[in-house]
Amino acid sequence: MALSVEGLHKSFDPGLFERRVDVLKGLSLEVHRGETFGFLGPNGAGKTTTIKAITGLIRPDRGRISVCGLPHDRLEARARIGFMAEQPYVYNHLTGREFLEFHAELLALPRARVGARVAEVLELVSMTGAANRAMRTFSKGMLQRLSLAQALLGRPELLILDEPMSGLDPVGRRDVRDLILAEKERGTTVFFSSHIIPDVETICDRVAILVDGTVRAVGEVRELVAQEAEAYELSFVGGDAVDLETPLLASHRGSDAWWVRVAGEHRDALIRELAASGARLVALSPVRSTLEEFVLRHYEGGGR
Repeated sequence: MALSVEGLHKSFDPGLFERRVDVLKGLSLEVHRGETFGFLGPNGAGKTTTIKAITGLIRPDRGRISVCGLPHDRLEARARIGFMAEQPYVYNHLTGREFLEFHAELLALPRARVGARVAEVLELVSMTGAANRAMRTFSKGMLQRLSLAQALLGRPELLILDEPMSGLDPVGRRDVRDLILAEKERGTTVFFSSHIIPDVETICDRVAILVDGTVRAVGEVRELVAQEAEAYELSFVGGDAVDLETPLLASHRGSDAWWVRVAGEHRDALIRELAASGARLVALSPVRSTLEEFVLRHYEGGGR
């Protein structure tokens, strides 16, 4: 298991005379080795707090976290993590190349290999041309790219990305998607949070939906959207479709058959009514919701 989180709790004290705020409420999840795992949730759900607990930036009140089978607070575990924060922490007076060389020292990379590895990750994030500029001149998107290069520098086993698409233009988003997929091909486990649901749907093996500090759903995208059908489409022949009492969302009569769409809660009633009228059902298929629709229902159900 690349990442295991069990019963994580975290609360914060906002200040004098104010009640503590419970942010994480028994959060549990598992991320398998080599998979790309999407972490979805509305603002304030606890995504960044969870990531900070995993990376050791904050201490949970209680719960257990393991990284690649090791307690997350051991140096051996932290050495296996590459982390990109939502708001990159940078030194404005350094150039992009100097920033990466500094992080290479922190990672204790062999000096003889630092230059080549820095050049490699700069190329990966399309920042070679700006590598010798001071970071104070970088746009938000450029800082995002450089922060991603820093996360990749040590060839981590577990790559944790907090909103990696934030601030990127469409070309930048495509490049990051391609890079994540390339890391997956190399066997890297990728755990990332995002608000951009189509990107998550495109590249993730599994997703978890976090609402109000708890995981509301977790699984493969196709499994999650298959759990519930908004409507059904039916085709049938014979019978008197004109006199159907079951409410329909849409209908169309062809030369030899009827096609109708009915809400999920009315499906069984329509099938019984068709059978009673002598019609013969020839096709029945669910109309699946998209991941975005599925996620939004959970957000709204969580009161957000």
